[in-house]
Amino acid sequence: MGFIESFMNSANTLLWSYVLIVMLVGLGLYFTFRTKFVQFRMLGEMFRLMGDSAKGDKKGISSFQAFCISTASRVGTGNLAGVAIAITTGGPGAVFWMWLIALIGSASAFVESTLAQIYKVKDGDTFRGGPAYYMEKALKARWMGITFAVLISITFGLAFNSVQANTIASSINNSFGINKTLIAVVITLITAVIIFGGLKRIAKVSEWMVPIMAGAYILIALYIMVTNLSEVPAVFALIFKSAFGLEEVAGGAIGAAMMNGIKRGLFSNEAGMGSAPNAAATANVSHPVKQGLIQSLGVFVDTLVICSSTAFIILLSGLYTSDEANGIILTQNALEGSLGSWAGIFLAVIVFLFAFSSIIGNYYYAQSNIEFIKNNKLWLNGFRVLVVGMVAFGSLAELSFVWNLADLFMALMAIINLIAITLLGKIAFAALADYKKQKASGKDPVFYASNIEGLKGLEAWEDTPSDSKSARLR
Repeated sequence: MGFIESFMNSANTLLWSYVLIVMLVGLGLYFTFRTKFVQFRMLGEMFRLMGDSAKGDKKGISSFQAFCISTASRVGTGNLAGVAIAITTGGPGAVFWMWLIALIGSASAFVESTLAQIYKVKDGDTFRGGPAYYMEKALKARWMGITFAVLISITFGLAFNSVQANTIASSINNSFGINKTLIAVVITLITAVIIFGGLKRIAKVSEWMVPIMAGAYILIALYIMVTNLSEVPAVFALIFKSAFGLEEVAGGAIGAAMMNGIKRGLFSNEAGMGSAPNAAATANVSHPVKQGLIQSLGVFVDTLVICSSTAFIILLSGLYTSDEANGIILTQNALEGSLGSWAGIFLAVIVFLFAFSSIIGNYYYAQSNIEFIKNNKLWLNGFRVLVVGMVAFGSLAELSFVWNLADLFMALMAIINLIAITLLGKIAFAALADYKKQKASGKDPVFYASNIEGLKGLEAWEDTPSDSKSARLR
């Protein structure tokens, strides 16, 4: 086991510190230029689409529900603990690099989610899709899709869910003294009820849980900032100075700030990694670009809003210069220092919501890919039992090995996805051009396979407008 752990540590260092950072940053910049800075130019359109989709959709999964599923997975304990680790190891400047990678990575998120929409398939009265599907349909490489599907199912469905369950059990045990076995039973039962209920139940739970958990946390951060308003400009100055090595604090050095900020930012927002497109594909929209834009906005929400909330809570407390606490403990101490001892209990509740929402979102990513490998109810129910078992196991176990394994598998799936979206990027660019053309002529954009020359074999989109009704998905 020692050799295996040593190998995984070395592989993770190589992949996360060098290969993936170069690929994600480089391709993020490429997609930013090729889409003519879509994440900035169309920010207003993203909010408009989000507002429209939040009104609900009686048929299938709404755009807002798909957004909530992906946000449920993205927004986890990494937003609370990961930011704290970035600041203590890389200094306050790590926050700047975290912001920068979100701004760049949102273009990659747009491309992968638009492709997932184009190549999605019907699943009863809903849809499913993701990188495995566009690898098979567009690249004609089912082997590549199956490899990706296996990696993401193990990483998100099993390993990451064990880690999230462990975080919930530890946090509640520390804050309330409740026995971990009892916590494990409760978490396991709730998970089973939700995931055996299917996609619509997952969407419904995510739809109410995500806004509540994110909203409560953001309001607390805003309260702390308002009550310390005179210090906020100094915190901004500290972040920018530290980012470029002008002020040596905590991790301090520009290299440490850059590496930790980029790494933790990528871990948090998952842009380009191939996870969020599995949720993006479920949405019932009239044009793929609509969901691409909404998923791009999800990267901003995750990093620029929620991660920034944690950063300001920690930096305003001044505790980041101490070696006594790291990770979730630092965030908890910072909250208690600003608000009192009750804040520790509040954070335990937030950790539960963040981590449990991640279990739900992570599971759905795995389900979509299990169905890609073999669309069989027996297989799916067998996998659901495995997920429930791993949640129970994770609530009670020490998980350093599982975490390292998940990091390695996630790196490999990200590399496979980045290769695929680089090869298929021109299709997303063409879809964006079609969307903008229709918007310019005053239309609510509607997509047909014939809108892009050479597109074939799309299951969820009509080839041509075959009737006189306003165009819709079949």
